[in-house]
Amino acid sequence: MLDPLTPAATPLAAGSTFPGGAPTLAELTTLRVGGPVREYVEAQTEAELVSAVRAADDAGAALLVLGGGSNLLASDAPFDGVVVRDARRAIDGVGDDACAGASLTVPAGQPWDDVVATAVQEGWMGVEALSGIPGSAGATPVQNVGAYGQEVAETLSSVRVYDRLERRTRMFAVGELGLGYRTSLLKRSLADTAAGGGRTWGPTGRYVVLEVSFQLRLATLSAPVRYPELARTLGIDVGRRVPAADVRAAVLELRRGKGMVLDAADHDTWSAGSFFTNPLMSVAEADALLPADAPRYPVADHTAIHQIGGSAPVVEDLVKTSAAWLISHAGFEKGFGLGAPASLSTKHALALTNRGGATAEDLLALARAVREGVRAAYGIELIPEPVLLGAAL
Repeated sequence: MLDPLTPAATPLAAGSTFPGGAPTLAELTTLRVGGPVREYVEAQTEAELVSAVRAADDAGAALLVLGGGSNLLASDAPFDGVVVRDARRAIDGVGDDACAGASLTVPAGQPWDDVVATAVQEGWMGVEALSGIPGSAGATPVQNVGAYGQEVAETLSSVRVYDRLERRTRMFAVGELGLGYRTSLLKRSLADTAAGGGRTWGPTGRYVVLEVSFQLRLATLSAPVRYPELARTLGIDVGRRVPAADVRAAVLELRRGKGMVLDAADHDTWSAGSFFTNPLMSVAEADALLPADAPRYPVADHTAIHQIGGSAPVVEDLVKTSAAWLISHAGFEKGFGLGAPASLSTKHALALTNRGGATAEDLLALARAVREGVRAAYGIELIPEPVLLGAAL
């Protein structure tokens, strides 16, 4: 069994605030925008996290539970509520040679890329293509995080949560989470009354993730590489397996080239990653709306993979197109808006970036311009991926 990782820096004590008072959301998010918060709590234990959530709910206060802050665009206005940051760090994993598998459990606050690095180092296959994704492990099942042909749906086994409606902890097996492309029951509880038990719960959903568990396969080789761009970078044919460490290195190289690995000195990484999801549509809709040269990718159901590293079955009559292609072909190239406080990344058209001194409204104005431009050009409505707090497109 692994020893829990030691945090790189000593976090603030539970209940403490930043020097001089509560931080602004600009200090807590990768977009580096957002107003001051009324109350800030940094939880070091599960008991402290649950206690802070319960206290906010008892007081009828707006609640925002944060991990890495990499998927949030917050308003410049003050947040009149409680921000609870999960500062817990641990990676608890054990491999079993008898079943050629490994069980891995992490608290929600654990930085995700450390989880991937540990799995690769230990010879546990199944998450290597998810390297370099910012944010915490607790966000991965909420978004059903995926990249370069992998999704956490393939290796996720269970999620333990605090249910704010029933005021108790609960365990969800992977099949109960309703995972889909960048969605889950956990995410839908933000704004969907059916998922929320009769009400909405934003900006944090009904279910606060406490702990995430994965089942991985013992193997130093990667899962079959199914993403053509990654295969080209590795110099292999699609479907081949290579050392998982090579896949991790190649994914990090690709992500850095797109400004998708956090670097405080690089304003292209002052972003929330991909700002819009790739549109899913029926084949008939694609034929009606997309030009002949627009990308059309099959939609795979990663929840239906029956063994780690297996192929995901294709969903009939659905295709996925590229939001980045739509954006650039609608006239918004990489670096669009450069010179203003907010612009598209100079490395990737799908990332909206803070060039230094941007406000939330600067970023929202850019997002609206891009969305409306794509709608005018193609009749397709782009959907934002980050949670919008106190803001709307």
